[in-house]
Amino acid sequence: MTREPTWRTTEDREFLAGPQSRWQELRRAARICVECFRGFRALHFVGPCVTIFGSARTPEDHPHYELARRVGQTVAEAGFTVMTGGGPGIMEAANRGAKDAGGRSIGCNIELPHEQSANPYLDVEVDFRYFFVRKVMLVKYSYAFVLMPGGFGTMDEIFETATLIQTDKIADFPLVLMGTDYWGPLIDFMHGDMVSAGTISPDDPNRFFVTDSPAEAVAHVLREVGGASSRRFRKTLPRPRLWLGEKAPAGPQREPARRPG
Repeated sequence: MTREPTWRTTEDREFLAGPQSRWQELRRAARICVECFRGFRALHFVGPCVTIFGSARTPEDHPHYELARRVGQTVAEAGFTVMTGGGPGIMEAANRGAKDAGGRSIGCNIELPHEQSANPYLDVEVDFRYFFVRKVMLVKYSYAFVLMPGGFGTMDEIFETATLIQTDKIADFPLVLMGTDYWGPLIDFMHGDMVSAGTISPDDPNRFFVTDSPAEAVAHVLREVGGASSRRFRKTLPRPRLWLGEKAPAGPQREPARRPG
């Protein structure tokens, strides 16, 4: 059975359906520019983020939901802002975990005719019409990426981020895969078939840190990029300018837990 598109998806289909009138192309280019600007303005002051990807279809009583909630909590306790795609399932769990820890919770939500609606655990919600603009925001403000079990969308986000790192378009930020049983076959495929075929380098699979432990995941992030209160982040953190109508986002930025000793 074919799902009838709504107005929210029809415009995207038309946009991606090839050349159209010059006026239509100009109008859409302007809309994309405005959407980018709105995202930049809303997220400029959220602080150093860790983006958590995962399935929108995971129910609250699933072990992956509880794991994502613990990941969000542990990331927030380390002082980072938790950023997700803003929807239900794993995204909701991670945002909820950030709120449990008194941290800041951000959602970049996408307009879809089904499945996706913003979860109630967001301090800042930004809605996007275009997937590619949303993905730019999820990458632009983050210094590490935690990948929970997910479907097509999560796989897209995993490999697009890995490609940006592989091609030096972004820095070599940590890529953490949560769930050894879920992601193990994928890692084996990369080490085996892809490396053997020469489609990736032998070191490429080592870009992924695989674990079942939220504490290990965050410890890996801290080793790779440092703490959220480090001088590296303090130097680059912008301050709102009132004369430009700017203000800090709602929600607390939790102070990172001190390491023992």
